[in-house]
Amino acid sequence: MFVYEEIERKSIVILRILNQAGQPLGARLIARKMKDYGVNLSERAVRYHLQFMDQKGLTDLVGRRDGRVITEKGIEELRNARVQDKVGYAISRIEILSYKTTFDITRKTGQVPVNVSLFPARIFPDALSAMKDAFDEGFCVSDLCCVAREGRFIGDMPVPAGFVGFATVCSIIFNGVLLKRGIPMDSQFGGIVQMQEKKPIRFIELIHYSGTSLDPSEAFISAKMTAVRDVISGGDGKILANFREIAGICRESVGEIVEMLGKVGIRGVLSMGKMGEPACQVPVDVNKVGMVLMGGLNPVASAREKGIETENFAMSTVMDYMDLKPFSEIYREMNG
Repeated sequence: MFVYEEIERKSIVILRILNQAGQPLGARLIARKMKDYGVNLSERAVRYHLQFMDQKGLTDLVGRRDGRVITEKGIEELRNARVQDKVGYAISRIEILSYKTTFDITRKTGQVPVNVSLFPARIFPDALSAMKDAFDEGFCVSDLCCVAREGRFIGDMPVPAGFVGFATVCSIIFNGVLLKRGIPMDSQFGGIVQMQEKKPIRFIELIHYSGTSLDPSEAFISAKMTAVRDVISGGDGKILANFREIAGICRESVGEIVEMLGKVGIRGVLSMGKMGEPACQVPVDVNKVGMVLMGGLNPVASAREKGIETENFAMSTVMDYMDLKPFSEIYREMNG
């Protein structure tokens, strides 16, 4: 029974990777990506699993050179995956990306975590126009972004045919930078914050990372629960945000690091409470400090509010800081 469960667990990981890729992948790349899920398999072992999955109709071999794609049956199997394979997926992604973040504030080099959004190529200029106000007003973790055309990669994520990939800096950048400096950050939940006069008041919706297979931001955008454009135009509305905790003794050091990050274009701290006191009406333990971080996908949510369709992969991958450009520069290039 244990052997069968191990095979099933590894198959679910492979299906998840193929589903996220949106295009054929070979065994070598799948094996590399499986390490992000804590699964170490050789390229040969991955091929064995893929052959088994081909027989079950979960995957389809496109060609020896191109690799495999997930089938409709595979997508359905992924939806019905065992509960223990789903619960806690979001928190595990945070931990993985925090570890893989190598950004050095002083040198302005290293890997930073990003969210990836896929826009149909034909509407991408409209999407940029719809996101412009959110970036201009600072409703983002950073105005640094990256654009990739079909067939290219953002980090290790390929952009499928007919789409444009758009990367935004993820709030996990704070987890990663603090971790490298010996300061642990506890990620509690993602949610929607009510804003009044462009200031955070309280969380009105939340999803705990430890109990979900979905990224909260993806879920809230899909459900059309944000009102980012209302905040931009009138000051009142609802935006994506995340709640973190740090040890109270680290508050001063964290404040200094946050200030340093701001100088290199990484912002997004909406609120940092005092030790033992609530932050945005969320209570914290007596020796803890609550932090409310801006959601990196707020500009994308703003575009979605204007009817721009997109597929989002929050907490998706890491990429080199040097490959990011200011949104204003990308906007000029695409509209020039």
